[in-house]
Amino acid sequence: MPENKTQPTGESVEAFLAAVEPARRREDAHELDALFREVSGFVPVMWGPSIIGYGAYDYVYESGRSGRFLATGFSPRKANLVLYIMPGYDAANPILQRLGKHRMGKSCLYINKLADVDRGALAELIRHGLDRLGGFWPVHPI
Repeated sequence: MPENKTQPTGESVEAFLAAVEPARRREDAHELDALFREVSGFVPVMWGPSIIGYGAYDYVYESGRSGRFLATGFSPRKANLVLYIMPGYDAANPILQRLGKHRMGKSCLYINKLADVDRGALAELIRHGLDRLGGFWPVHPI
């Protein structure tokens, strides 16, 4: 079976954050890193070239496919801050209603800038995602 394309790289999170452009996106990325560290309790790891992950989980589907993936994290992309909250947002609607300006994908949340969202609601969303994921698969440091 094919492996996930997104794997831990061993690259420096600090070096990646220092290179984020523009400066405002870099400042938001540093603030997000501090928030994810605080909420998750995990040391961040680079996953692929641009995703900062906190914790991991090992999964095995009924099909037999198995692997490891980041438990939560974010990527400071040029257009948006992209947050990865596993296993998705279907049970987080009350939190999302308080979050502020955002767009959603299946497991991605898109934020233009941190000033657009409530930090308390964001911390609650990260914790909710980790707790919910832990109900399916154990979440652990990588």
